[in-house]
Amino acid sequence: MKNKLLNLSLKSKWMLAVGVTIFVSYALISVVLYIALQTWLIHNEEKNALRTVDDMTTYFESQGNTVTVQALQNNTALMKAILNQEQTVRVFNLDGIEVMRINDAAPAAQLPQNQNYFSTMIEKQTIAGSESYVIHRVVQIGQFQGIMQLIHPLAAFQSMMNYILTTIFIIGFGAILFSVMISYYLANMLMKPLVQLRDAMSFVRKNGFTAQPKFDYAAKDEIGDLLHMYRTLMNELEISFTKQQQFVADASHELRTPIQVIEGHLSLIKRWGKDEPEVMEESLNTSITEIARMRKMIEELLQLARREQADEHAYADIEQVYEQVKEELLQLYPAAEFHLTVTGEKSAASITEHALAQIFRNILSNSIRYNSNVPNLNVNINYNDSQSSILVTLEDNGIGISEQHLPHIFDRFYRVDASRTNKVAGTGLGLSITKMLADKYEVEIDVESKLQKGTFFYLKLLKK
Repeated sequence: MKNKLLNLSLKSKWMLAVGVTIFVSYALISVVLYIALQTWLIHNEEKNALRTVDDMTTYFESQGNTVTVQALQNNTALMKAILNQEQTVRVFNLDGIEVMRINDAAPAAQLPQNQNYFSTMIEKQTIAGSESYVIHRVVQIGQFQGIMQLIHPLAAFQSMMNYILTTIFIIGFGAILFSVMISYYLANMLMKPLVQLRDAMSFVRKNGFTAQPKFDYAAKDEIGDLLHMYRTLMNELEISFTKQQQFVADASHELRTPIQVIEGHLSLIKRWGKDEPEVMEESLNTSITEIARMRKMIEELLQLARREQADEHAYADIEQVYEQVKEELLQLYPAAEFHLTVTGEKSAASITEHALAQIFRNILSNSIRYNSNVPNLNVNINYNDSQSSILVTLEDNGIGISEQHLPHIFDRFYRVDASRTNKVAGTGLGLSITKMLADKYEVEIDVESKLQKGTFFYLKLLKK
């Protein structure tokens, strides 16, 4: 049974849950209401019966001491006015013999056995197949003392309760039917966007990102948020998928080029290298250079793929790291000029020295390589940027980057100018690695650049 319920559709579960909830709630309310009405009405019937007995007793006492039962029997009009049509009053002597009857709506009930010891007794009895209140009371009529018996049928009360019960069932059935219809409508309305979402997922699984999913649901509720998140996720996945395809294509192209160069030079060595040492020397040097370039590219690709977690205990001396990178670059580019300015009291940055060195190396080496002048690099370290951050500004006098290319400079294998690929050594992954390391250690990077004037890199590092 449990498995069957679990395997029902969401729409069926919704309708079943709503139907059962409304049914149980209505049933509980109806039972409480029915019992309350029954108690109140039966109490009113009892009060009415006792009131009639009191009125009859008062009437008998008001006739004085000289009245006789026979005189009352001959004039019952006023007494009948006290009773209603269904009530019957009988008067018995103390021996149990009936001496007077008013109305004859029901047969007589059996007298109680201890009539000598009570004043008023009320009980329920079944008289002529109908439940009735039977009340006995000792009364004084002139000089006569006897027992008055009132039979108060509950047929009207029972008819009323049956009518109420029937009404409850009819209204309950109508309410449940109406609630099922409403729940069916709401289930359809709420399930429609989910069905569209399922169909959209199925379409993407079969056909890929060939079309954007369209949803008719425009409400700003939880389902609307879900659809918005799905659209956003699909857009991000599509962008990621496109970038992945572009990355594979670019990586294949970048790796194919050195392989083709090496293959060409090996063929040259095979054909001419045996007889011409100069050809062999040149080809071997070129092949070694291309192999080194290919090895560096593979290492950088692996570094991008690993994306290890940040070291919580990372600690770096910015000035010391900068000096190390500057010395490395001066070995490769002796003509480059470096200028450092420092503002504020020195403090450490929350980043590893290796990661910071790689960020500096990638940015500064690009500033040197993409420069038509004598490279002039200005580095400013501002420890007073804020209580929690250090601002490092890297400025160059290079060829600059156009505004349209700035948003893409951190993309893998992105080239501002395709002609740079062969003119300047590089893998096209340096700034991608820089961005990855910056994100890893929560370093904010901003870039400003103007063509033929230079580029500014702003690094905001967290203080340790």
